[in-house]
Amino acid sequence: MEELLNVVQSLDNEFGIERFGVDPTFSRFIPQVYNNKFDWKDLFEPRFTKLFNGLMIKGNATVQNIFLAVFPTNEVLEQFIEEGEAGDMLFMHHPLLMECGDPNGKWGRGFVPIDESLLNKVVSKGVSIYTCHAPLDYHRKLGTSQAIAEELKVDITERFIHSENYGDIGIIGKIKTTDTECLINQLKKIFDIPYVDFEGTKNTVEKVAIVAGCGDKTKWIKFAEDNGVDAYISGEIHCHMNNDYGRSRFKEIENYATHTNISLIGVSHSASEYLVKKTLLYKWFEKEFDFNSIKLIPQSKWWL
Repeated sequence: MEELLNVVQSLDNEFGIERFGVDPTFSRFIPQVYNNKFDWKDLFEPRFTKLFNGLMIKGNATVQNIFLAVFPTNEVLEQFIEEGEAGDMLFMHHPLLMECGDPNGKWGRGFVPIDESLLNKVVSKGVSIYTCHAPLDYHRKLGTSQAIAEELKVDITERFIHSENYGDIGIIGKIKTTDTECLINQLKKIFDIPYVDFEGTKNTVEKVAIVAGCGDKTKWIKFAEDNGVDAYISGEIHCHMNNDYGRSRFKEIENYATHTNISLIGVSHSASEYLVKKTLLYKWFEKEFDFNSIKLIPQSKWWL
C-alpha cells in the first residue's frame, strides 16, 4: 500500500501537472457541462478546478489498490465504487464522458457530466479519482500514441502535431509491410473492437501515422499524407457527435476522403486511449508503487 500524498506527488511530477498548466480541453468543457447542475467546485479538489488535471476527488490517506480506466462511464464508476476499498484510486484519462458516436450506430452527445449521485458515492466511500488528459497525450514515454506505436512495433521516424511547450502528440514511422485489410484485423484484435471506422483506398501499408483520441483534423491527415504515410490510425476518423460541431467535422473528413490516397482507420476514441493503461502505464505503476493490486476497468462498449 502507498500513502495517497506520495502517489499524487509522483503522478504530478511524472506528468508535469503544474508545469503543464491549465488543460486546454477540460478547462472549457467541465464548467460548460456542470454549471447550473451542482457546485462542482465544492466537490472537486481546489487545484483541479484550476488546472483540470491531477487529483480530482480526494479519498482516504492510504491507497491499497489502483484502478485504470479511460472514460468515467456509469459502468466504470459503478465497478470502481463496488470493488474499491476506502482509499483506493481510480486513474482516468478523461474527467468527463465523451460520447463520440458509433460509425455503425447512434451518434453521440459529446461531453457528458458524471452523474452527481455517483460522485457522491465516490466521496462517501473515501476513494480517490485522479485524471490526466493532455499531459498524458504529450508524454514521450507513456503517451497514448506512444503505446499504440509500441504495440504495432513502429520504427518511429518522426513526431508531429507539435507544441513548443509540451512536445508532440502524433507519431509517424515504418511497420512491417502489410495491407490495409490485415492491418485492420490486427487493430481490431489489439483494441478489442468489432469494427473500425474507415475511409480511403490504400492497399499496401509500410508507413503509418498514429494519433490517439480525436485525430479527425484534415491538416494533420494532410501532413501525414504529404510525408509518405500509407495509413493514418486514430481514435476518431469521423466525428459522430450529434451537434453542429460534429456534423461540421464529419463533412470535412468526408470531403477530404474523396481525394485521399491513404487509408484512414479509426479504432474508437476510448479504445485508442485505453491501450496505454493496460500496457505502458500498467508496467509503470507496477514499477513505481507497492499497491496490493492494479486493476483494469475496460468498457463493455468502446464505440459510444
